[in-house]
Amino acid sequence: MDHQSLSPETIRGITPLPTTTANPSTDPLHTLYTSSPITKLPSPLPPNPFPLTTLLTSTSLNSLILGTSNEFFAPASSLLSPHPPRHDPDLYIPTGKWMDGWETRRHNPAPPDWAIVKLGCVGVVEGVEIDTGFFNGNQAEEAALLGCFRPGKDVDEVVMAEGFEGWEEVLPRVRCGPACRQAWKINPTQSEKEGGGKYTHFKLLMYPDGGIARLRVYGHAVPPPLPPTPASPFSSNSKQEHEEEVVEELSSALHGSLALRCSDQHFGTMSNLLLPGRGSDMRDGWETARSRTPGHSDWVVIRLGLAAKRMKRVVVDTKDFLGNFPRGVRIEGLRRVGKDDVVGGGGDEGQEGEWREIVRGGERELGADREHVFEGEDLVDSSAEEEGERGREPWTHIKMTIYPDGGVKRLRVFGVRA
Repeated sequence: MDHQSLSPETIRGITPLPTTTANPSTDPLHTLYTSSPITKLPSPLPPNPFPLTTLLTSTSLNSLILGTSNEFFAPASSLLSPHPPRHDPDLYIPTGKWMDGWETRRHNPAPPDWAIVKLGCVGVVEGVEIDTGFFNGNQAEEAALLGCFRPGKDVDEVVMAEGFEGWEEVLPRVRCGPACRQAWKINPTQSEKEGGGKYTHFKLLMYPDGGIARLRVYGHAVPPPLPPTPASPFSSNSKQEHEEEVVEELSSALHGSLALRCSDQHFGTMSNLLLPGRGSDMRDGWETARSRTPGHSDWVVIRLGLAAKRMKRVVVDTKDFLGNFPRGVRIEGLRRVGKDDVVGGGGDEGQEGEWREIVRGGERELGADREHVFEGEDLVDSSAEEEGERGREPWTHIKMTIYPDGGVKRLRVFGVRA
């Protein structure tokens, strides 16, 4: 069966998706509130206002709320939901109207209210979105965002301390507005604080009180370093041996991997493929529309956060897809393409030979609601089978083609980092 051709030349030829920005000179919010280099995006916002980034502040990426000043009406944990806010006009709870977001008491005597977020990874910020959802008349008047870099264990109490001085401004104080989404592009600056622009925690400030539905911080996860080399009295090459044996999930969003482009994402977005864990339901997988064309296939291209020296295991998970899983799958890889040149891919152009088979046998059969594991003899050991300089370059991109269409929950690629 034919499958979609996607060459390195095609990838290099595609320009980055533009991020539309407002004119700072004509934006009253920019001149009134901004002390940091930010640009407010015009409304209405698209579902993801910052293409080719990762939503860092999400429970799907293991972010959590460490603490708040107050959450009398609605819990701060809702700020990190990966789903859009919901509204039920007839639902009331003991404290009052149920709201999908974070809502504090009225008449805060010591503003601002605050909520502290711990990320599931180290992140670099590109943009911030404040969504007041269905808060209308009870929304926060203004908000600001602070960040800090405190990796490691046993740091939460330090960050939570009232006199903690490690915070720096990420988003200056801005107006929120009722029941609306607003976003600001954060222009990179060289931070003088520890971390140099990388963050592990955020502190959302809400003036003076009220409600915010979602805090969405977009950016890029920073791949973690290798675990410390174990000391070995028996080998002088223990560090090299350690690097050779460490197998990691190279395709994880927590390691900086990105879904660059796909043929279709009608029911579920391609970025869900890279999330940790197996998810909760069909909402957090990648699902395409039903095809009506004979010989149809859908595809997605992933840029690995950690380039692979060797592939060890590939997992295609169809969890929760019972009557809408693909019939088959094909897994291919691409070697060394400059990260700055790669922003997406698609189309029929290019040389098919550049994409190399990773899972043997071309199209492999898939079933419903299960993990399909390919390892050992299922994988092409290209480091042994190929010759020349090209064969020694690391894998940087993965292409998954599904036949003819359907849903996949996760794509996991395990291997040894280059």
